Amino acid sequence: MPLLDIFSAAVRARAVPIFPLNTVLFPGGVLPLRIFEARYVDMASDCLKRSAPFGVCLIRDGKEVGPPAVPVRIGCLARIADCDAEQLGVLKVRAEGLERFRIASSEVTKAGLIVADVEPLAAEAPAPDAPGLGECAELLRKLIAGIGAERFVPPLRFEDATWVGFRLAEILPLRNDVKQKLLEVTDATMRLAVLHKFLKQQKLIA
Repeated sequence: MPLLDIFSAAVRARAVPIFPLNTVLFPGGVLPLRIFEARYVDMASDCLKRSAPFGVCLIRDGKEVGPPAVPVRIGCLARIADCDAEQLGVLKVRAEGLERFRIASSEVTKAGLIVADVEPLAAEAPAPDAPGLGECAELLRKLIAGIGAERFVPPLRFEDATWVGFRLAEILPLRNDVKQKLLEVTDATMRLAVLHKFLKQQKLIA
């Protein structure tokens, strides 16, 4: 099923299971997960059966394991690209980021799983002439070459300010609260300007 169809189905259904984590997932990003809690193993199994996405949100309050954590309101839908039963009761998952969403309302099931009604965030306007795009894209090329292109979801869109901004935001050693703010920005030019300034301050670009 095409990614946009998966997303549209999720929005029509309104109810999306939420996986609160101490990480920020960006659209087009890759998230490796080792899932062992029963509620999330069941969630992943159900998503696989239905070819349905789940939502990844940064934890605002609480922990990944134990009682349901409180997620921030803006997160990213994820689809399971690969899944392997590493051992009994443990799933090794490779998830890929789809579209951003805002939680409108949520409830916790008896199993301790957060299920939310979500609203999609509008897609960003193309910004092929965003200031600093060339320098940021050149640095990103070098970073991806060092990390390994196989760890990124193709195609690699170095001419796309949104894609370049999201990839830099996930690669750079930024605090999670900073990454979350970059996820929430809905203007590619603005996000790239913030990252460009940071890179210059760190002397990673001239």
